[in-house]
Amino acid sequence: MRHTFCGVLLGSFALLLTASPVLAHHSIAAEFDTRDTVTLTGVFTKIDWINPHIYFYVDAKDDGGNVTRWAMESYPTGFFHRAGITRDLFKVGDTVTVVLYRPKDGTRNLGYLKEMTLPSGRKIEFDNGRPPSR
Repeated sequence: MRHTFCGVLLGSFALLLTASPVLAHHSIAAEFDTRDTVTLTGVFTKIDWINPHIYFYVDAKDDGGNVTRWAMESYPTGFFHRAGITRDLFKVGDTVTVVLYRPKDGTRNLGYLKEMTLPSGRKIEFDNGRPPSR
């Protein structure tokens, strides 16, 4: 009985140790500062509609008028599909306005997508793990 109890206790402890990194990976706040955002308007140059995260790339002008490429990490494809949002809604060459969470490590020209306004005027808002409204 004592060996069984020790085994269960040790197994539970091992599960707790391995669960933390998994949860941290799936937390936006682990890598991005959800209190620090940047808003920019630019043109889609590339869209990687892949798992585990969709990436959008936008060329936007900085304050000096220079064009800068921004990479935006987003949610998985299934997240978008559950909200009724499909790949054909996003087209390379479209002008969009986005709000991004900035990375905690200070990486420039990278962000996690908080909201996006499409050329049609449709605004898609992402709420930390909940699919956007249709």
